[in-house]
Amino acid sequence: MQTNNTGVKLDYKPTATSGPRLRAHLRVLRLRWHRTETQHKHLALGSCLLALALGITTLGVFTGAQSQPAAPPLAERTVPLPLPSEPRIRDWMTAGELEPAQYRERTLEVKAGESIASVFRRERLNRTDLHFITALGGAASELQRVRPGDQLTVHDDGAGNVLYLTRDLSDDRILHIRRGENGFEKEIEDLPLQRRIRHAEGEINRSLYQDAREAGLSTGLIMDLSHIFQWDIDFVLDIRRGDEFRVIYEALYRDGEEIGNGRILAAEIVNRGERIRALRYTDPEGNSDYYAPSGESMRQAFLRAPLEYMRISSHFNPNRRHPKLNRMRAHRGVDYAAPEGTPVRAAGDGRVTYRGRRGGYGNTVQIKHGDRYSTLYAHLSRFEPSVQSGSRVEQGDVIGYVGQTGLATGPHLHYEFLVDGVHRDPVNVELPSADPVPEKYHDHFRETVSPLIAELDLVGGEERLVQRPVGE
Repeated sequence: MQTNNTGVKLDYKPTATSGPRLRAHLRVLRLRWHRTETQHKHLALGSCLLALALGITTLGVFTGAQSQPAAPPLAERTVPLPLPSEPRIRDWMTAGELEPAQYRERTLEVKAGESIASVFRRERLNRTDLHFITALGGAASELQRVRPGDQLTVHDDGAGNVLYLTRDLSDDRILHIRRGENGFEKEIEDLPLQRRIRHAEGEINRSLYQDAREAGLSTGLIMDLSHIFQWDIDFVLDIRRGDEFRVIYEALYRDGEEIGNGRILAAEIVNRGERIRALRYTDPEGNSDYYAPSGESMRQAFLRAPLEYMRISSHFNPNRRHPKLNRMRAHRGVDYAAPEGTPVRAAGDGRVTYRGRRGGYGNTVQIKHGDRYSTLYAHLSRFEPSVQSGSRVEQGDVIGYVGQTGLATGPHLHYEFLVDGVHRDPVNVELPSADPVPEKYHDHFRETVSPLIAELDLVGGEERLVQRPVGE
């Protein structure tokens, strides 16, 4: 730090970027020339000194450029390509191809309300890399459909450039993304799993959830069980003390360690003395579903309600007075009040015919289900990114989230159900059943489910290794 005889403090170190900064200082000095005469003298002297420093800096830049080239910024440093076929990043560090100060390995968890793009932004990862990764298609596009709690492991070079990324697609499949010589490459790793059959049974004295948990079922299996029987039993209103349940399901093992539960293979509920059974069957074409022993589907073609709702805030009413317009306007659907952001699911299999903004409906999705049926979902806060006009959806797929866009007085879903183009009350309309087992597969169905029926007839049963293909 130096001080000249005018009292101006000089703390100046010439750099390669000093020229533009000094010229900016000069412009500021000229704009302030209206100050007192004493100030003028000080500023003039300061300007001369700054101009002299500018000359020295320029000379230093030219002479330095001849003697020593400038180093590229860190972001331009890259890992030598091609990379190994297997992800051995720590070996690269040992070989000196990647400096430890650059390399980072992190496990990232998706938070509520985040997309994969916002995760990359939060972690300062290169979003251009994300574009090329998801453009690989197939399993790589699954990265765009992350949910809260999902995890992925990312290795980067310290400047945010992705070197290697992995994500579990399921219990037995892992997606690997690595930077190759000609861009990113993807690979699916199939993990060998052991599947063991387990049994759980019990009597319902408090609730299905509490008693099934005591019997050893996980929360996920209990949810699967309720979904299988949701068209036959209302687990809030229909269940009685003394009802029974029995479940045959898979436990998954990897390298001798249990890693979770697989599918429910067969289940039985005795409700008010009536025995209801469901059997998982996969036909020769690879289509899986749950059927009664007779071959009839356990599900209907449509969900009765497309979300887990809190209450019905407005019923189907052709003569309703609109709460905002204050005039008679038919209400051709049902309003389900639910917190903003609640997932909205497709009521049935079909094709999206409209996705976008539609007047008082706000954000709207409309789905065509075959020739006779269509459904409409309005006032959405946002859409599921994978849902586009023309895309196929399956029953239960998330298509959007509850909001209050358009003419809405609060967060809710407005849901319409049309039969042959005519609006029907979604609460009371008779829903068609899903297709039964095709006639050409009747023999295959009976052969496949017979062992499951026999196991349901057994009382108790020990855990054992699967010795036969079940529903494969």
